Amino acid sequence: METIILFAPLVGAILCGFGWKYIGEKPAQILTTALVFLSALLSWVIFLTFDGGTQQIMLFRWVDSGTLGAEWGIRLDRMTAIMLVVVNSVSALVHLYSFGYMAHDENWSEDEPYRARFFAYLSFFTFAMLMLVTSDNLIQMFFGWEGVGVASYLLIGFYWKKQSASAAAMKAFIVNRVGDFGFLLGIAALYFLTDSVRLDEIFAQAPALAEQNITFLWTDWNAANLIGVLLFIGAMGKSAQLFLHTWLPDAMEGPTPVSALIHAATMVTAGVFLVSRMSPLYEVAPEAKLMIVYIGGFTAFFAATVGLVQNDIKRVIAYSTCSQLGYMFVAAGVGVYSVAMFHLFTHAFFKAMLFLGAGSVIHATHHEQDMRNYGGLRKKIPLTFWAMMIGTLAITGVGIPLTHIGFAGFISKDAVIESAYAGGPAIIFWLLVLGALMTSFYSWRLMFMTFYGESRAHGHHNGHGHDDHHHEPHESPRVMLIPLAVLALGAVFAGMLWYGPFFGSGRQVLDWFAGSISMTAMVESHGAEKLVLDAAHYVPKWVKVAPFVAMLLGLGLAWFMYIRRPDLPGKIAAEQKPLYDFLLNKWYFDELYDAIFVRPAKWLGAALWKRGDGNVIDGTINGLAMGIVPFFTRLAGRMQSGYVFHYAFAMVLGIVVLVTWMTLAYSGH
Repeated sequence: METIILFAPLVGAILCGFGWKYIGEKPAQILTTALVFLSALLSWVIFLTFDGGTQQIMLFRWVDSGTLGAEWGIRLDRMTAIMLVVVNSVSALVHLYSFGYMAHDENWSEDEPYRARFFAYLSFFTFAMLMLVTSDNLIQMFFGWEGVGVASYLLIGFYWKKQSASAAAMKAFIVNRVGDFGFLLGIAALYFLTDSVRLDEIFAQAPALAEQNITFLWTDWNAANLIGVLLFIGAMGKSAQLFLHTWLPDAMEGPTPVSALIHAATMVTAGVFLVSRMSPLYEVAPEAKLMIVYIGGFTAFFAATVGLVQNDIKRVIAYSTCSQLGYMFVAAGVGVYSVAMFHLFTHAFFKAMLFLGAGSVIHATHHEQDMRNYGGLRKKIPLTFWAMMIGTLAITGVGIPLTHIGFAGFISKDAVIESAYAGGPAIIFWLLVLGALMTSFYSWRLMFMTFYGESRAHGHHNGHGHDDHHHEPHESPRVMLIPLAVLALGAVFAGMLWYGPFFGSGRQVLDWFAGSISMTAMVESHGAEKLVLDAAHYVPKWVKVAPFVAMLLGLGLAWFMYIRRPDLPGKIAAEQKPLYDFLLNKWYFDELYDAIFVRPAKWLGAALWKRGDGNVIDGTINGLAMGIVPFFTRLAGRMQSGYVFHYAFAMVLGIVVLVTWMTLAYSGH
C-alpha cells in the first residue's frame, strides 16, 4: 500500500507527460488525477488505522560508497501519515479543480498540449513531495527537497511566454538554492560527525553532538547548535521565512491551482516538517531553537503587515501563508512540535480552500486579480462566496473562547499562541497576537472588497488586456466547486476532531506520535517542571482569550473601513504615504537585495564578459593566436611536400639523431 502511495503520482506524471500523444490529452489528465486520488484514499486509510510504531520499508539500496550508505525506502510513522494525508488530499483536489480552471486558458492556443504538461508537472511535484516526507535518510530527503524545487520552478514558470512568470520562476529557484546550500552543509556536518545519514543513527548520537565542538568559518561552534541552524536555513528558504521570503509573493505568477498546491499545503510546509522530523537534534540545540522562535515570530509579524495593503487577491493570501508558517515555526522552536504539525494540518485545508476560492473568483471575473475592481460578488457567485467565508472564519480564528469548539484555525492557532506564551520570549507572544489582529483585518478586508459593496468591475482595466469586455461574473463549474466543498469540511472540523492527539496532555500526544517526535523541553509552571505542551494548558485565561479579542478588533476595523466608511482607507493611505509605501513595497526587501546582491552580480558578469572575455581573451590571447598559429601551420604545411625522397631524408635524419643521442647517453655511463 505504501509503495502504491509513493509511486502512483510518478507513474501518472510519466504517462501524462510522455504518453498523452498516444492516449490523448483528456484521458491522460483523467489517468493522472485518478492515480493521485488513489494515493489520497490509501493515505487516509493509513492515517485512520495507523497504530503508532515506526516502520521502515526498504525498496532498494541506493547509495553505497565507503561508509556512506543510503537506501531508498519509506519511513512510516505518525508524522509521515499526517504528511501523506495533507500532500495527497490537497494534490488530488487541486488536480480535480484544474480540470475546470485550465479548460480554456487564454495564455495558450487550443491546439497546444498545455493541459497534459500542467497535469504531468502537478503529479511530478506530488511524487517529489512524497519522496521527501517518506524519507528515512537525509540523502533521500534532499533528493525529494530538490525535486520539489525543480517542480515548483516548472509550475511557477508555467506561463513561460510571460516574462514576469519566467522571472518569478528563476527568483524562486535561486532564493531556494541559498537555503538549500545551508541544508546541504548541515547534512555534510552530520555525516562528518556521526558517519551516517540515516535518521535513526543520527538521532541516537544527538546527545553526543551537544557535547562536541566543530570548526566552521574559522570559529569553534557547538556541533548540535550549528547543525540545527544550518538545517533551519534550508527550512527558511523552502518555507519562505524572513530574509529568504522574497520569492513567495512573486510565485503567484503561476496558475492559481499551483498557488494552492505549493503555497498552501505542501512545498512551503516542508521546512516545518524538516524541523519537526529533526526534533531529537533540536531538543539538544537550545540556541538553534531560539533562532527558530525569533525568525518565526518576526516572519509572522512582517508578512501580516505587508498583507494589510496588498491589492492582488492572490498576494494577500500568499503573505497570509508566509505569516502562518511563522506561527508553525514558533511552535516548533519552543519545543511543541505536535502543535506545529497541528497548525500545518489545519492550515492545509483552509489555505488551500482560500487559494482555490480566489481562483474561482478570478475565473468568474475573467482573470481579474485586483480587488479594487471587484465588489458585490456575493450575489453573483454565492457558492464561491460561502467557501471563501468558511476559509476566512477558519484563518481568522472564529470559535468559542476557552473551549475546544471552533473552526480549524481557531483551535490550532490558539494552541500555537498559548505554547509561545508558555515556552517562548514575551515579545514573540505579543507579535503573534498582533499578527492575529492583522490576519483578521486583511482577511476580512479581502472579503469586504471582493464580495460586498457596489460592483466596481466595469470601466476598469484589469491588468490582463481585457478592459474591453464586460461579461457578468459567473459561478465556476461544478468540477471547481466540489474541491471547495471537501476542503470546507476540513476547515470546519479538523481542529475539533484532532485536538486531543495534537494538543492534549503531554502523555497523550507523545503516545500518539510514538517516537516520531521528541519533546523534552521543560518550563516552570505552577510550582513544578512541566513540558512546554503541558504548561500551555495552564496559561492565564486572558492569554487564551487574547487571539479571539484580536480577531474581533481586526474584524471591526475592517468592517468600519471597508463597509461603513469606504472612503477612509484612501484618506489614511494619502496621509500616511511613507508608511503606506513602506508596506506596499514589502519593507523594500527586494530593492535592498537588488542593491546588495543583484546589481553587483550583474556588474561583475558584465565586467568579466566585456573586459575579461572581450579585451583579454578576444583581444590579447586570440590576437596572439591569430599570428602564431598560422605561422606554425604554414611551416608544418611546407614540411608536408608529398615527395617520397623528402620523407626518406627526414627518416634518415631522425635515425642519425636517435643513434647519436643513444651513443652519447651510453658513453656517459
